[in-house]
Amino acid sequence: MRRVAVLYRFEEKSMPYMDAVRDAGADPIGVTPEQSLESLDGLAGFVLTGGTDVDPALYGQAPGPHTEKPDPERDQMEQRLLREALDRDLPVLAICRGMQFFNVFHGGTLLQHIEGHAVRLDDRSLPVHAVTVAPDTMLARITGAGRLEVNSRHHQAVDRVGEGLVVVARSVPDGLIEGLERPVKRFALAVEWHPEDQIRNSPPQQALFCAFATAL
Repeated sequence: MRRVAVLYRFEEKSMPYMDAVRDAGADPIGVTPEQSLESLDGLAGFVLTGGTDVDPALYGQAPGPHTEKPDPERDQMEQRLLREALDRDLPVLAICRGMQFFNVFHGGTLLQHIEGHAVRLDDRSLPVHAVTVAPDTMLARITGAGRLEVNSRHHQAVDRVGEGLVVVARSVPDGLIEGLERPVKRFALAVEWHPEDQIRNSPPQQALFCAFATAL
């Protein structure tokens, strides 16, 4: 079973990601900033998870009034390990904050606050809105093109898209960017929603983790 690094800050929030990777047939290895993982040697893939806001200083902005306190240790760890993963062409799956960080890493920027998307349901497996998946993309080959029901919950979003990235999903009806991929890489895919919470009742979300595991 191939081992996969799953990066997060709080262990109590990590289980859905770990379970989704495990259910897809890979072996998740939890990594926090305190563990100071030196390299990805011996690991076959890399997952960036949700969490607090990315430091606006990383994309040349001062914090807005709604932006959360930065987590520089996490940002620095993820920056270093994401660079290694991409340099080695390891499969990368980035989720929610992970997608935002993925975009910033590639030189993109973020909208520091948006209204109406920070939806939190008691049952996080339920969708809260839809996205449109662009045809002729890796994401479309996995989930199918067109409308997909998702459970995004975020107050920030991608603004300027980073270099080399392609927009592969947008929210309905407001058109916010909800999916990015880097086509020159074997598997480098980022989504704004939380597929790990939907794998039990949404085959396309389960397929996302299975495609990641198959790429390892």
